[in-house]
Amino acid sequence: MTIPFNKPPYTGNEDQYVVAAMRSGKMSGDGEFTIRCQQWFEKELNCKKALLTPSCTQALEMAALLIDIQPGDEVIMPSYTFVSTANAFVLRGAKIVFVDIRKDTMNIDETLIEAAITERTKAIVPVHYAGIACEMDEIMAIAERHGLFVIEDAAQGMMSTYKGKALGTIGHMAAYSFHETKNYTSGGEGGLLLINDEQFIVRAEIIREKGTNRSLFFRGMIDKYTWVDVGSSYLPGELQAAYLYGQLEKAQEINQARRDIWDYYYSALQQLFKTGHIELPIVPADCVGNGHMFYIKVENIEVRSRVLSVLRDLSIGAVFHYIPLHSAPAGLRLGRFHGNDVHTTVESERLIRLPIWYGMSEGEMEQVINAVVGAVNASCQ
Repeated sequence: MTIPFNKPPYTGNEDQYVVAAMRSGKMSGDGEFTIRCQQWFEKELNCKKALLTPSCTQALEMAALLIDIQPGDEVIMPSYTFVSTANAFVLRGAKIVFVDIRKDTMNIDETLIEAAITERTKAIVPVHYAGIACEMDEIMAIAERHGLFVIEDAAQGMMSTYKGKALGTIGHMAAYSFHETKNYTSGGEGGLLLINDEQFIVRAEIIREKGTNRSLFFRGMIDKYTWVDVGSSYLPGELQAAYLYGQLEKAQEINQARRDIWDYYYSALQQLFKTGHIELPIVPADCVGNGHMFYIKVENIEVRSRVLSVLRDLSIGAVFHYIPLHSAPAGLRLGRFHGNDVHTTVESERLIRLPIWYGMSEGEMEQVINAVVGAVNASCQ
């Protein structure tokens, strides 16, 4: 691709930190760089505890264990999300209850959640699509009324805020992703579990250490460690943490650069919007985004296919996104859709994601814009 859809972020210090981790004699996790990263998140986000994991998927799996999901429990979430959001809870035996999304933000429609709650409901999992916050005040109020847990899937949400609060710090727990397609990466994969309710901290460390109280032992709080609970291997390698730390040092710079690209696209595509050929992303007044994703919406799936074909021929790496989970083979077996699918399928079929990455030049942005304008105009004739 002349203009690829994504380039993993790179700041310049990752190399020396990875080498330092290699020579530290502590490569298996919870070394110096893991501790630095976790302290950075706890300070910057003001959360109770931050624990690095090998992936966002595994952070969500830890959350499912921590709230003690049992077979037959129900978990409410949008269908328009990545499979990991559902899999983490399905693995514990939960039934997934999908509800429709909002047309404006592509986030879960908070007004439909309460009607989907049953006596078996255990948790709500809002997904902050494109780094734009769900309506968290209402979601938290619903959860409090019904005694439910809220696990934020903030995979795309690092550095975004809702009413001044960092995404991931509002629910009981949350998960971040450091996959290479995200704003920050830990070398390809990587994740983070954020804990905002202190009752989960000790057990989270145990689950993360294969069900042992090893963390307490290394802090000198017990004289030996042993197997005390269920768990798995949820520690990332120290090389992942070292790579990530090089990016955290420039977190604000990366964030601003991506927001600038987002703003550039938004301004440059206004004419297509005014002609009615596309819709542009909507950011509610209470939300501040992180430039994770810039998308447009065209009239329908047929137009989308034509636009993507033209962009592909021009070597522009534009893509569509999720296929709704409720219509997937596993979704049909393992979940159910509550209410009517008014927006989920229709809106998902209209969406096109444009290339965006840290370091993208103005010339590259102009090339994408010119290609998109030409492709959309040609496809709408």
